[in-house]
Amino acid sequence: MGNPMSRRVGWGLALLAALGCADVEPAALDPQKSETEFRGRTLNDPGLARFLEANAGRPARPDPLVRWDLESLTLVAFYYHPDLDLARARLLQARAGRVTAGMWPNPVAGVELSKVANVEPGFTPWIYGANLSLPIDTLWKRGYKIEEAERTSESAALALAEAGWKVRSRVRAALADHLLSLRELALRQDEESARSRIVVALERKLALGDIFRLDVDIAQGDLLGSRLQIHTAEGKVAETRAVLAASAGLPASALREIALSWPGLESPPALAALDDPAPLERGLEGRLDLRGLLAEYGAAVAALRHDLAARYPDVSLGPGYTYDQGQKKFNLGLQITLPLLNQNDGPVAEAEARCREVAARFAVAQAQAISELETARERYRAALAELQEARASLDLLGARERAGRRAVELGDLEPSALWGLRLELVKADATRIESLRHAEDALGALEDAVQRPLGSRAGTPAPLERSPREGD
Repeated sequence: MGNPMSRRVGWGLALLAALGCADVEPAALDPQKSETEFRGRTLNDPGLARFLEANAGRPARPDPLVRWDLESLTLVAFYYHPDLDLARARLLQARAGRVTAGMWPNPVAGVELSKVANVEPGFTPWIYGANLSLPIDTLWKRGYKIEEAERTSESAALALAEAGWKVRSRVRAALADHLLSLRELALRQDEESARSRIVVALERKLALGDIFRLDVDIAQGDLLGSRLQIHTAEGKVAETRAVLAASAGLPASALREIALSWPGLESPPALAALDDPAPLERGLEGRLDLRGLLAEYGAAVAALRHDLAARYPDVSLGPGYTYDQGQKKFNLGLQITLPLLNQNDGPVAEAEARCREVAARFAVAQAQAISELETARERYRAALAELQEARASLDLLGARERAGRRAVELGDLEPSALWGLRLELVKADATRIESLRHAEDALGALEDAVQRPLGSRAGTPAPLERSPREGD
């Protein structure tokens, strides 16, 4: 049958062997597979269609006639963009740290086996023993670690939200740049058409001997220059389309032959309309980076409190059992860490320095955010004034062109002169488009300063903590 104590020891060892956890095998990284997956991304993905239907009310079945706007392209970026996957991974890691901080330390079990050399006849020479060490949480040290992990998790969640805003900001800037580049290309084509008609008219006058050959040569040179500008504008359109695709987490091929829309692009809101509901006066309340630094500071303070509490001794309770030659003996031990060689001064100093470092980073970020807000406000004010002047100039030239058309109809002006007026109108419209670009850039900087959409522009939901592609 064997000794009862030996059977208990055997059962205990078997239990320890059974408590082993299964290994976790990380997924292998396959660069070729991930590249193929990226190049194969499209706007017709069924999972993307379901995601858009759930968040933007678009039909689940892709419709080629539906125009893609800022809101829908932002959701596409929330579905595909790798920056959000990185932020989600960091949030998952931070929340795993919360689990780690909340774990109770495992007890430590030990067994002893002794042999008595000069045992008296009739007694067994073996002495069996078992003991258990139970760590006791003192001064709420575990609670401080949990608090630190919770603040770190909060900071990671805010970092995900900030990553979502930055993704949206890049999509907004790229979409505006691409649509304005398309308008510039159309203007260059209008300019080329006007200059072609001017050349034709001048060649007729040259044939009649009314002008010199030099006048025709100059006009033809201007025509060649306008054609060169068309090629430059076409390159800009292709470039901005690629940037827009990248900002949405897509290959450039995914945005070919799709309809893009931004109804309010050419009507940026007045600065007074932004200040009226006080989104600017509320200032930096919604700045995700500042809120994240506050959460990070809370984690640093919790870590400091833990290290201060660690100056006091750790305690372990140690019950034990001994089977000594037929006698059953129970004992209770107590272990205390003696702070004789150090009082945890190093970790305390490091934690205190970390608190000061995070506080300094917050002060720097806050001052920079205030400067960004004030600078962006004044920049937007100047851009709106520039846009207003460009529109006034365009309206004036438009009136002149209409008067010229009327004069041609009445026979008071040669038809060839009308194309010169048209050319001036095209140049004025190009100036207006450039001013509009300045205004949109300034408005984007103002939105980035407060990290939320301004005016009547549609808001965007926060990015999901779990990648929407995982459900496909």
